[in-house]
Amino acid sequence: MSLYFALILTAVTACVCGEFLQPPPSLTLLSFAEEETRLPCEFKPQDGEKVIQVTWSVEKSSKDKEQIITRHMTEGLQEFPSFAGRVRFTSSDPMKDSTLLILSTRESDQATYTCHISTFPSGNFERQISLTVWRIPISTLEPVVLEEGQSFRVAATCRAIGLPPPRLSWETDVPGQIQNRSSGDGVVTSQYSLHPLRSMNGRKLDCLVWHPALDQPRRLSNQLVVHFPPDAIVSGYDQSWAINRNGAELKCEGAGNPPPHNFTWTRKGGVLPKDVFVEGDRLRFTRPLNKTDEGVYECEARNSVGSVKTEVNIQIHASKSSQLEASFNNLLLIIVGGAAGVLVVVMTTIILLITCRHRRKTRKLKQELTETKEEINNLSRQTSMRRLNSFSTDHRMRPEESMLLRMESPVRSSVYTLEERSGIYDERDGDRDSIGRPALHLSCDSMRGSGKRKETEVEKQDRIQRVASFIKSSNMSLEVELRRDPSYPPLSISSGATKEGGKEKDVWGQREGMPEGEEGDSAFNSHQLLETLSKNFQYTNGVLRPKPNPNAILLQPRGQYIQ
Repeated sequence: MSLYFALILTAVTACVCGEFLQPPPSLTLLSFAEEETRLPCEFKPQDGEKVIQVTWSVEKSSKDKEQIITRHMTEGLQEFPSFAGRVRFTSSDPMKDSTLLILSTRESDQATYTCHISTFPSGNFERQISLTVWRIPISTLEPVVLEEGQSFRVAATCRAIGLPPPRLSWETDVPGQIQNRSSGDGVVTSQYSLHPLRSMNGRKLDCLVWHPALDQPRRLSNQLVVHFPPDAIVSGYDQSWAINRNGAELKCEGAGNPPPHNFTWTRKGGVLPKDVFVEGDRLRFTRPLNKTDEGVYECEARNSVGSVKTEVNIQIHASKSSQLEASFNNLLLIIVGGAAGVLVVVMTTIILLITCRHRRKTRKLKQELTETKEEINNLSRQTSMRRLNSFSTDHRMRPEESMLLRMESPVRSSVYTLEERSGIYDERDGDRDSIGRPALHLSCDSMRGSGKRKETEVEKQDRIQRVASFIKSSNMSLEVELRRDPSYPPLSISSGATKEGGKEKDVWGQREGMPEGEEGDSAFNSHQLLETLSKNFQYTNGVLRPKPNPNAILLQPRGQYIQ
């Protein structure tokens, strides 16, 4: 029972004691080195209690406690040597608010801190705070100047110190190797190694620092530096330098790292021309160019790594005006030649077209002429056949042609009868025509009185009278025959003469009142007509027909009738 009452008394006593408002029973604080650290401690005593003393102590990993500061209600404030000047109470009355402030936190301040409150009459009360101290990392990047042609080596070194120790990494697109190492004091080192090339110059090589105290990694930017000899290029010459050009110059551009600082100009095979000066990387011609300025010019560029030479071959051409004139002349020749060529082509084309056209027209005309000739020959043969056949039944023959052909038959029959009776033609022994009739030949002695015997005047008059009487009788027979055919128009044929003005005209003989000489000529013409008829026509069966001759064509005058 005594034990039971003792436990009840202890519980009641605890309920009437004071309490800590802060910190909570278990508290862990995070602080950074070289910054202020606030350790909270506030105790609220109960009625009748009184705080007599406040004491702060620290317990490190060695488990040894060490007092930091004390405040007694009668003895005052006391700071212990290890923290003297580094700590203080945040309140002017530490008995009410015992919060401790560390002014400059050190990494060694990471420990367990205890706030001890002494009261009367209740006794002592304590709260512990675990303090963690971090150091924000301090980082550096040390680049290395490289040279083209060097062996594999370190290009940059990145270092960082912090608590807890930071982590390092590299960000780059240049191939290489990374080597990391760390020490016990929180120092971390990372190196990036590669084989230096001039193409790596200026490329990115950044170091990244990772730490819990940082929201994102810290970036240390860096670019690689690779030195290499200059790569000189001569500019300013454009292949068009001409005589009398002013302001000509050459420039030696060196693309090295570091940039070249020394330039040397020379001329192969001799010295530089007169009035030509070197100004740094430029070679200036202070006078107009001439032909003697031609040659090979050499430039040497040098930097701290090495040197390089380059050259250019300068050619001096004729003046621009001469070139323009030559170009103009060439262009003019080209234009004239082109125009002449075009003209020749056009003329040739025109000539060919005209020739082709004339050939077509000639062929067409020849064809038309041939067709016309054939048509004419056909028409001529058809007309000749119609005329030769006086008794043709072709109704296309004109009535006049049929009438004339039919008229010629009795007339020519009378003529041939006249020839036999009058003795104008002589029959020679043994001569026969195609139908067995004795051939008649014209007697020139009887016509002109020349030859063996000359015709007397009495014989001549007698011959004329006999011819006239025969024609008269023949015409009468012709008129009777024509009247039998109603298709012919009426004819008025006189008996050897026609009446005109009350006088008669002798058809074959002498006209009234005509002199004797003219009468002889008229008779001669009549005999010529009879001779022609006897050579080209033959009288058979009472009809006068042409002699057989396939090439003979007889054209009779149309529209003429014997009145």
